[in-house]
Amino acid sequence: MHTLPLNYKLTAFKTIVWKEVRRFLRIWVQTLVPPVITISLYFVIFGNLIGSRIGQMNGFTYMEFIVPGLIMMAVINNSYANVVSSFFSQKYQRSIEELLVSPVPNYVILSGFVIGGVTRGLAIGLIATIMSLFFTGLHMHNIAITLLVVLMSSIVFSLGGFINAIYANKFDDITIIPTFILTPLIYLGGVFYSVDLLPDFWRLVSQINPIFYMVNAFRYGILGVSDVNVVFAFLMLVMFTVTLFLFALFLLRRGKGLRH
Repeated sequence: MHTLPLNYKLTAFKTIVWKEVRRFLRIWVQTLVPPVITISLYFVIFGNLIGSRIGQMNGFTYMEFIVPGLIMMAVINNSYANVVSSFFSQKYQRSIEELLVSPVPNYVILSGFVIGGVTRGLAIGLIATIMSLFFTGLHMHNIAITLLVVLMSSIVFSLGGFINAIYANKFDDITIIPTFILTPLIYLGGVFYSVDLLPDFWRLVSQINPIFYMVNAFRYGILGVSDVNVVFAFLMLVMFTVTLFLFALFLLRRGKGLRH
């Protein structure tokens, strides 16, 4: 159906990505500063104040243990927020219809928005990593695993934000998922504790939480410790990525909530 030459597709992809990056850089006071303040408060309150009372966890100081989880939390939140707010805004303003009727393939449109979200997520992750250096030393057990996990996690939640934006009918709808689903998943995903501390039932519940695998695989890349087999965590990440990408592409092809 789409017969655009490859160079035209690449041009369309780069245009969407650049538009998304310019968007969050233009309003950097809203997109980059708040996460820095939030992550700093987590470091001070949970790391310094509470951490000094907890002591060690899995052989590391509490501050060292929670740093990977806090970085991942920042990446997840900002990857998700960038795509859901951007795509829904264009959907609300009906400007997305111009893109949908163009000859640009749906997978190019989807990929452009996702990479825009990934860019913001990774930027915030880098800022959070730099901030952590003011509070504790940062280990790096395996840099390849660390980078791969943070990239895949950012893609998963950028796709999640895209799907949320497609289903949303009003601005309130784009806050429901982060408030009632994303936040509980983050706090129950092992950011602040080892899953070994949980009772058997809640340990089992954690195993159906995608963030549990992301946080632990990322923690393994930095500290070398994990509550789950890292290979299995990667398989779960691949499954989440492929499933969400295909589902988002299906919704985009159907024009679910997009064409009027």
